[in-house]
Amino acid sequence: MKRRRGGQADTHGLFTLALGLRAPWKVVEVEFSREAKELKLWVDFDRGESFPCPRCQAEGAKGYDTAEKRWRHLNFFEHRCYLHAWVPRVKCQECGAIGQVEVPWARSDSGFTLLFEAMVLALVREMPMRALAELVGEHDTRLWRVLHHHVQQALSEQDLSALKRVGIDETASRRWHRYVSLFFDLDAARMVFGTSGKDKATVVGFRQHLEEHGGVAEAIEEVACDMSPAFLKAVEEQLPEAEVVIDRFHLMKLLNDAVDAVRRQESKENPLLKRTRYLWLKNPSNLNVQQRSRLESLRTHRLKTGRAYAMRLTFQEFFAQPDRESGEQFLKRWYFWATHSRLEPMIKAAKTIKAHWARVLNWFRYRTTNAMLEARISVLQAVKARARGYRSDRNLITMAYLLGGQLKFHLPTHAW
Repeated sequence: MKRRRGGQADTHGLFTLALGLRAPWKVVEVEFSREAKELKLWVDFDRGESFPCPRCQAEGAKGYDTAEKRWRHLNFFEHRCYLHAWVPRVKCQECGAIGQVEVPWARSDSGFTLLFEAMVLALVREMPMRALAELVGEHDTRLWRVLHHHVQQALSEQDLSALKRVGIDETASRRWHRYVSLFFDLDAARMVFGTSGKDKATVVGFRQHLEEHGGVAEAIEEVACDMSPAFLKAVEEQLPEAEVVIDRFHLMKLLNDAVDAVRRQESKENPLLKRTRYLWLKNPSNLNVQQRSRLESLRTHRLKTGRAYAMRLTFQEFFAQPDRESGEQFLKRWYFWATHSRLEPMIKAAKTIKAHWARVLNWFRYRTTNAMLEARISVLQAVKARARGYRSDRNLITMAYLLGGQLKFHLPTHAW
């Protein structure tokens, strides 16, 4: 296309100011199409202008040819806006490099302006990717490329030199038992690493990531995780100085699963338990008035599920014990009760706790707070809620970083 240089100076100057363009760049042509619902802005520079070398940044490199490029910009009201520019190729007199100059409004080979990418990063935290893609009128594959780029760039600057306490959780990425593992800094309540799988390789990958970002494996003092044998063995090998803590979140999940297993077994014979699953998975204080009334009514029927639920509620008192010795005495009494309950799922859960007795009692040394746990849980729940729209583990992990990684992105919040 022929380079455009004439036109309405006032209008062009207004758009130049609105875009925040600085010399030598300026808007030289504006084209608005009501039918296409598009606004096109052509950006150019005066002949003879010089630019920084794209390799060494030395000033004074002269352009000798140009190529037209286009970027999607923020909408102009309800109309799509595109920036077109003739980007020069220069030869540096200092280093001899030949290359295309970098424009201030977009990164290389993006196809979007930096402000558009900043908007995508802001909105994707609040809405599913598919909905965002429809809203901005772009294919989600292009938007995922934007997210991957900025997340990886932010991760390259991650400093893990002070990391000492780590929490590990896994979440299903798709059906057929596909999982991703997420690693959290318990002190900063942020996600620091994510990878596919839930086996030994994930901990190996975490150690490599840790050491690449200034951390030291031997400096890790605590690892809070579930009771997966693969995780536990890998932690022992890869983080040799760390003590494993089976924290409150994983212990309560174990008991919730046991209560639900009792309910499923009993519901085959007792119709009262139909559609009551979530009543037994919450504390009474977290139920509304109607739910609490129904739960109290069910508990008067001397149900097996009611007994299992009582064991789950009582177990929570373990975390209120003043010290390890008191906690161990409480745990022994609870263990005796559970193993003599004749409720097979509760017996199995109690024996699982017995197998990790010391790791459970380690809680009294570190006392991982509810705030830390809630930070981890909120990331997991948010990721799970949106997982249907992710076609790959990489997409899911990228979203987890965005929601829980506290990453720092170097993107503009205003024009250039």
